[in-house]
Amino acid sequence: MKDDLLKAWSKMISKLWHWIDSAIIAVPNFIIAIIVFLFILFVSKYVNKLVLKILDRSKLLQSMKNLISKLVSAVFVLFGLFVVLGILNLDKALNTVLAGAGVLGLAVGLALQGALSNFYSGVVLSYVHFFKYGDWVESNGYSGVITNIDLRSVTLKQFDNNLVYIPNKMVVENAITNYSTTTETRVILECGVHYDSDLKFVRDLVINTIVEQLDTVKSSKDVLFIYKEFADSSINFEVRFFIEAISPLEMIKAKSEAIIAIKAVFDANDINIPFPIRTLDFPEGFINVNTSSDAPISKT
Repeated sequence: MKDDLLKAWSKMISKLWHWIDSAIIAVPNFIIAIIVFLFILFVSKYVNKLVLKILDRSKLLQSMKNLISKLVSAVFVLFGLFVVLGILNLDKALNTVLAGAGVLGLAVGLALQGALSNFYSGVVLSYVHFFKYGDWVESNGYSGVITNIDLRSVTLKQFDNNLVYIPNKMVVENAITNYSTTTETRVILECGVHYDSDLKFVRDLVINTIVEQLDTVKSSKDVLFIYKEFADSSINFEVRFFIEAISPLEMIKAKSEAIIAIKAVFDANDINIPFPIRTLDFPEGFINVNTSSDAPISKT
């Protein structure tokens, strides 16, 4: 029994020294592998900048240029990883990893469906030309200037200077309004006038006021005036005109100036903008009939 224990102990010590010898022999390779990998990481940054510099000569969107440069840099780092594994004599382990990459990729794909969907949508948004940096857009109930498009979300800067991050998938799957695609924006203003008003006079007055007060409106032909309905307290109208603007903020300012001008000219010409009222029309003799009845009448 004692001899067996001594033999086992001797084998264990021998195996341990063999591991130590192997580790000592592998130290130079390990140091070289670390140096090579750090060098590859360092060079990958310059590869990224070099690819960006080359792509700047093309007509691709900036977001697409960033995506391509990052992919090239990632491929370069992956190639360097293969070199490091070769230096460490882990080629067999590399083959085993590659053999299991298919199963692992399937599992990761199922677990990261949302992230992969945003990634694909980010690639699509980076390629289209009607959706780019600096555009004023509206999507998913938010509006603002596009400040960034990455592989996860689109960043919008709103009126109040707040940033909104919308997942790329939601932007691709929902409607997008781009206010920057044209240099003209239509302003729609609704109002109402009293039933006693001269409708032709009101129409001409509103059109002339808009043309005179707003520099972007050149002539009366650029203004569309329409009476819409006989409402409860007023005759409602709608006036439409175009201004030179690429953002809703400028449209809101023009609408505000038009409201101020129309209100001032209405006051100057005694044109009433009525508020909702209710008029009670009693039939003739209604009050006399009630007062002559036997029902008590309370007076205050």
